[in-house]
Amino acid sequence: MFRRLHEITMPVSLSINGEAFTAQAGDMVGAALLVAGVTHFRTSAKSGSARGLYCGMGVCFECLVTIDGIPNRQACLTPVAEGMQVVTGAAAPDISARSAP
Repeated sequence: MFRRLHEITMPVSLSINGEAFTAQAGDMVGAALLVAGVTHFRTSAKSGSARGLYCGMGVCFECLVTIDGIPNRQACLTPVAEGMQVVTGAAAPDISARSAP
């Protein structure tokens, strides 16, 4: 569905859900995921529905993924880095289950 418009000139190796992938230096994680064929970035904690890249500019928080073990990172604002490990599918914590202070 998504494809690169130009050849990769400055490759960056990263892992997406345990699989090796090469992105272009300067790419955002969200773009790298789409080019890799990943459109389901996480599952909503509230409804269980699939979420992915929506606004692409850091406003909506639909593109949250785990990057290098740190959950809830915005894929659209995080540049790829050599050796980065990206895991999709984790939901943000359900804050509705917390008790009020």
